[in-house]
Amino acid sequence: MVEFALPDLMIEPIVRAALVEDLGRAGDITGEACIPADARMAASFVARRDGVVAGLACARLALHALDPAATFKVVAADGTAVTPGAVLARIEGKARAVLAAERVALNLLGRLSGVTTLTAAYVAQVQGTRAQIIDTRKTTPGLRALEKYAVRCGGGANHRFGLDDAVLIKDNHIAACGGVGVALERARARVGHMVKIEIEVDRLDQLREALEHRPDVIMLDNFSLEDLREAVALTAGRVTLEASGGVGLTTVRAIAETGVDLISVGALTHSAPVLDIGLDAG
Repeated sequence: MVEFALPDLMIEPIVRAALVEDLGRAGDITGEACIPADARMAASFVARRDGVVAGLACARLALHALDPAATFKVVAADGTAVTPGAVLARIEGKARAVLAAERVALNLLGRLSGVTTLTAAYVAQVQGTRAQIIDTRKTTPGLRALEKYAVRCGGGANHRFGLDDAVLIKDNHIAACGGVGVALERARARVGHMVKIEIEVDRLDQLREALEHRPDVIMLDNFSLEDLREAVALTAGRVTLEASGGVGLTTVRAIAETGVDLISVGALTHSAPVLDIGLDAG
């Protein structure tokens, strides 16, 4: 169970947009044709596979958007590891509303739980090292806040949320500026004292040049394990080091053991398989 949560105010517009997309121009014509308006229904969200839960607020808000008086009782809170057959939440409300909200609730709940499950697997691989698993901006358009929340539910941490909350000088910025030093000098002169500056390097000579300009973080892009170890020795704790590129569940442990501080993994959000979750009546 996690001790943090996104406010409903942030989640509700995403859920409502998904409901509008699904309900279309005429609403749930199947439910309206088959189910009496006063019929009620009880059901449970149930895990079909091993995983870690995230996104129950999305399911709750989807249901309450169509039936504000419906009940939604959480059984396995976000951040909880579950096995097949585990009940995540029990609900009760107007049958038409339950069934109309079902797909949106399951889409978001399954997507976010998949991100959390994959993140937890990466975090487990680096246990006992100093490395922290972090995400990237490789998120589903419109779902960034939710997916980054899901990463936290899995024990990972968040990189920057957007282009506006930190400076990250990438290889193309360096090319446009004409060099590592020039890019860092311009960034330092432009941003305020509260804004962190990170630069991406792909060679040890760039790392040495970057160190002369005192960035807050240096991203080591696609470094070999040998070069990662050399970078750690060279910096000697003077700057936070982030390893990036070529990171998978089979390689992340070796990367972590080089002594880097952070390991960014785009796969957490762009390649996480959906966790299979169903809605069972009764």
